[in-house]
Amino acid sequence: MREVEILGVGMVPFGRFPEKSLADLGYPAVLAAIKDAGIAPRAIEIAYCGTALGGMLAGQRVLGRIGLTGIPIVNVENACSSSSSALRQAVMAIGSGAADVALVIGVEKLSKYGGGTLPLEEEDWEVRQGLVMPAVYGMRAQRYMHEFGATAEDLALVAVKNRRNGAANPDAQMRKPVTVEEVLASRPVATPFTLLQCCPMGDGAAAIVLAASGVARQFRADPIRARASDLVSGKFEPGFRDMTIPEITVRGAHEAYEQAGLGPEDIDVAEVHDAFSIAELLYYEAFGFCRRGEAAAFLRDGSSDIDGKVAVNPSGGLLAKGHPIGATGAAQVVEIVRQLRGEARGRQVANPKVGLTHATGGGIAGFDHGACSIHIFSR
Repeated sequence: MREVEILGVGMVPFGRFPEKSLADLGYPAVLAAIKDAGIAPRAIEIAYCGTALGGMLAGQRVLGRIGLTGIPIVNVENACSSSSSALRQAVMAIGSGAADVALVIGVEKLSKYGGGTLPLEEEDWEVRQGLVMPAVYGMRAQRYMHEFGATAEDLALVAVKNRRNGAANPDAQMRKPVTVEEVLASRPVATPFTLLQCCPMGDGAAAIVLAASGVARQFRADPIRARASDLVSGKFEPGFRDMTIPEITVRGAHEAYEQAGLGPEDIDVAEVHDAFSIAELLYYEAFGFCRRGEAAAFLRDGSSDIDGKVAVNPSGGLLAKGHPIGATGAAQVVEIVRQLRGEARGRQVANPKVGLTHATGGGIAGFDHGACSIHIFSR
């Protein structure tokens, strides 16, 4: 496999834009990534578009706005992992020699649903019983608190940290810092979560231009190398599931570290899938940033702050940056690339060398999660 490097990234600010179509959201992010890459649009040989709820031919609709048509365009749906799964396809295409330059788009418009929880498939018997995603994560939180003594204040601190980070991110949907007291006083959603511990619904798009190493260096002297690109699906487990061990992420992390030839001690900055406050705590442990049961202490002592041991979600994460499902994985990569380049003004991690992105999603009866895609990058 050839080495693959990131040439350019771009995104639009996340938020609620009911007046905009999916294509309206997507094409400015693509143009920003192409400009950042410093290439001609026609240098792109293949495009992959990740969206979960954007409808048919989303990539063609977006790229039609800028006349980038006629090339192979592949649309990828994998729940919250849609655009990170699309990125893996692009990495495989370039690494295998099938293409030299590829484009990845992540785009989603959730404001069309008005609000509330995301629509899930009623053929799933757990969904029919009302097991929406806030309830799933609420049960995880309850069990984790029971087993390890974490408190409601610990969960609230995740939202406080990420809202503080998001306040320094011009692309974040939520840019107002909050206190523990404000988090706990916000309206209840699913015990023990309050509103500020749940990611907001919104719209957004992000894009990535990547190329084979030899090609990339014709355009940039400092491209960011993709060290690992991993995708796993959940395993069906009938009956009891341990809600405090995200097995799919543990397995994916092991594979990604092995691909990269690195370990958790090498990660300087990470964007992880904090759709709900408990998720970030579980992922500290899944990635080996701390030992099992020690996530709350890891958070409290500042180890996951921007100036901590591992800067986790300096963008604000899903809790502050927002979570337009199909755009999330690509937006995480935008943040990590900017961090590794030293371009994350106001929230910059000091001299990071290695960054990680993690997008997992899809609640299905009998599965931990449906899909999980993890990438590791270095400068």
